Amino acid sequence: MVSPGLVMVTATAVALVVSTGAADAAPALTQVSTDPYTNSSSQHATEVEPDTLAYGSTIVSAFQVGRFNDGGGSNIGFATSTDGGSTWTKGFLPGITTAAGGTYARVSDAAVGYDAKHNVWLISSIPITSSVTVPLVYTSRSTDGGLTWSNPVTTATGSDLDKNWIVCDNTSSSAFYGNCYTEYDSPADGDRLKMTTSSDGGLTWGASKNTGNNATGIGGQPVVQPNGTVIVPAANASETAILAFQSTNGGSSWSSTRTVATVSTYTVHGSLRSGPLPSAEIDSSGKVYVVWQDCRFRGSCTSNDIVMSTTTNGTTWSSVVRIPIDATTTTVDHFIPGLAVDSSTSGSTAHLALAYYYHPAANCTAASCQLDVGYVSSTDGGATWTAPTQLAGPMTHSWLASTTQGTMVGDYISTSFSGGTAHPVFAVASAPSGTAFHEAMYTPAAGLAAAAGTVAATPATARQNAFSTVQALIAYRQWLANGGAAGGGEDSP
Repeated sequence: MVSPGLVMVTATAVALVVSTGAADAAPALTQVSTDPYTNSSSQHATEVEPDTLAYGSTIVSAFQVGRFNDGGGSNIGFATSTDGGSTWTKGFLPGITTAAGGTYARVSDAAVGYDAKHNVWLISSIPITSSVTVPLVYTSRSTDGGLTWSNPVTTATGSDLDKNWIVCDNTSSSAFYGNCYTEYDSPADGDRLKMTTSSDGGLTWGASKNTGNNATGIGGQPVVQPNGTVIVPAANASETAILAFQSTNGGSSWSSTRTVATVSTYTVHGSLRSGPLPSAEIDSSGKVYVVWQDCRFRGSCTSNDIVMSTTTNGTTWSSVVRIPIDATTTTVDHFIPGLAVDSSTSGSTAHLALAYYYHPAANCTAASCQLDVGYVSSTDGGATWTAPTQLAGPMTHSWLASTTQGTMVGDYISTSFSGGTAHPVFAVASAPSGTAFHEAMYTPAAGLAAAAGTVAATPATARQNAFSTVQALIAYRQWLANGGAAGGGEDSP
């Protein structure tokens, strides 16, 4: 084990050049963190499941470090850049796990927020006991720009909690400026969706509240419009539909859920842990963009595309469109998307950046699957998209941390804009050395431009939407037959 408490060093800007078979040459990558722990109870050196957030020139990423097979990691790591991604400082959160002065055996599900009113960075996480129960949601706070972090405060309590996410209202003209909102679900209560609110920079949190219809779901990602309306896209509990609900009164109450779209998903091969959880972002006008993996555009559901739906009011959503990374006749399978929207842009000139994982051949095995990271962008609100760039890979699944739901890079990844350039953070692995893994956090060394696209996004036909509905119904019946276990396995932290 490393010494308890916070460990901080400045990340070196050593570039990793990876192979490419995509349209554009792969950029150099910078490793922003690595697993320092040595306890024999988890897998080292592994880092998985990053979130990111940018505000001004500061970018903060947080992720699991030292992944346990049956849930969580030895700690939550962070990597912070205060100069728009040029240099990074890395460390590990104090006071959560026994690895850093805390009491819990493990911790999972890091999500990053920033409260401009109180000038505080926040990392939400869920601590896990040695018996793999999840009784709390925690919030760690930083008042020095994400460089050092406090011991955590309790955000919510329960008997089994999962998939937390955090966001703050940073519009000074909003009536709820300075409110922060944490979403999570409770698998012990059928994945009941929960929301809690803080108005003092994450120091204290209010009572948790259900949606107006007591909905169940998983993987919610709240965003806040300039007028203070909070919109929360999420998957339903069986991951057969994308839902959304909202609050217009600063979190005092939450609406019933609406269905954004049904979900039809191809099971990612090679026993890779993946499911159709949404990635949600918002532009400066308050337009919300949600993406997820979906196979409705592929004949007989032979692989996943990344698809998108948008809204300006949280209640009326656009039809599902396919992000045209490649032709539907290819064998490529796309999954685990991390979407960014440049908050200084909006509408028909909004800049979007999408990082994702993919298999060049969908119908592969654990031994033959080649895992890659890709990137596309748009400067017209998602109407057209660039040709893909390969960011990393190929990786073999045996190089990745194992979990009870398959090998893992994360149930989600993330991308954020700073200074007009996109900064995805993602797990990259190379071959293990004996029993030691080499799975760590990387980001493009110079950031990535959002460029004008040449290929138009395509809307789903009535037949494709009907196919998705039928597939969703079949998956839902299978989910019920399995006792209501989450289809993608994300209920395990």
